[in-house]
Amino acid sequence: MDKVFHPIAKVTKTSGLRGDVCLKPLSRYFEKYINKNSLMMGFSIDQSNKVNVEMINGVGKKRKFKFSGFDSLDSAKKIIGKTIFVQTSLDSKINWISKDILDYKVIDESGNSFGHIIDVMWLPSHDAYIIEKDLKEYLIPIVPEIIKKVDYDNRNIIIKVIDGLFN
Repeated sequence: MDKVFHPIAKVTKTSGLRGDVCLKPLSRYFEKYINKNSLMMGFSIDQSNKVNVEMINGVGKKRKFKFSGFDSLDSAKKIIGKTIFVQTSLDSKINWISKDILDYKVIDESGNSFGHIIDVMWLPSHDAYIIEKDLKEYLIPIVPEIIKKVDYDNRNIIIKVIDGLFN
């Protein structure tokens, strides 16, 4: 599994007569990947096709996106509700917040267990894992100083334990 797909946006509505659409971001990494050539669009990754962003107009929530091949209002209406996926490599940081890591075991560099991941939170400055350990929940910031490695083969997140992390 060298390449994985992540949903980064959903097409919400049309805008204008030339095929422009509005997108709702589904990932913190939306801005990083929306201009990439590895985009796919569909209702699921199995039913998706490769797309390219032709043009982005506007700023902030008023931005309109134009995809190659969708040049009319009618063609844009057909993609409402579809999801935009990005293809990434396994070492990409977007994988650290994927729903695929739910239930991964959290261990330190010596192999001591600290529970398992039950959810991922988006916070203003960084994301955080919600870890369940002994019927308690803990927040662990997803920062390189703490998260050392994601071991996909063994379904583990290797962390560096710092003072106060589990208090």
